[in-house]
Amino acid sequence: MTLFPTVRGVFRKRSSAARGRRKRLLQHHDNASVFGDDWAVRVLVVEDEVRLASLIRKGLRAEGLLADVAIKGEDALWMAGSSPYDVLTLDLGLSGMDGLEVCRCLRADRVRTPILMLTAREAVEYRIAGLDAGADDYLVKPFDFGELLARLRALARRGPAEHGTVLRVADLALEPASRRVRRGDREVELSTKEFQLLEVFMRHPDQVLTRYQLLERAWDAAYEHRSNVIDVYVRYLREKLDRPFGVESIETVRGTGYRLRAA
Repeated sequence: MTLFPTVRGVFRKRSSAARGRRKRLLQHHDNASVFGDDWAVRVLVVEDEVRLASLIRKGLRAEGLLADVAIKGEDALWMAGSSPYDVLTLDLGLSGMDGLEVCRCLRADRVRTPILMLTAREAVEYRIAGLDAGADDYLVKPFDFGELLARLRALARRGPAEHGTVLRVADLALEPASRRVRRGDREVELSTKEFQLLEVFMRHPDQVLTRYQLLERAWDAAYEHRSNVIDVYVRYLREKLDRPFGVESIETVRGTGYRLRAA
């Protein structure tokens, strides 16, 4: 016996004890949800199997959550961008625009809603791809509905993601997962250390960073301690990111350090 009728075995079979716990939860659900008495959590379920999406929504609503469904990736983009959802479940294998593309587009559009990716694909590379695309958590089908609720609770408590998958300062764009950098529409090749130093700058735009702060954030304890190492790599960045484009974005602050100008 399963929690709900199954669609491709999405829900794992539950023990009698687990079913008993769910029954007790539903008996007092009118007065309090498992998310708290005053917390009306709103979830967007992105799933292209209509029956499965309906089952998930039914289960979430039974637990006192507010749940909407998007069948297509394109629908998910405008719904998530226009409504204040607390958490989003996203199927990796959507037809048309797949879950990875949806996730990347949401993060590129600065939608910070926590994302729980659901998929039948168990291979580690799919999990890595989902997390690198901007997902906050990953749950493999078939799953226990209680685990789904617990993960949604954790993500909703966490709140919106602090950083997207793409860092942007003026016309500079840096993708930490793919380790790509662009100035406008032109990609710029950087060494590993140049990339790490630029990422520090781009996470602190318009802030004056001392050489010590840059060393602490972009070098580990085994770095070669030379007084001019920061100056050398700043020069490398300027040669690749500024001079070819006729700009001066990395500013020297005399006696202190450097600043990446946002304007």
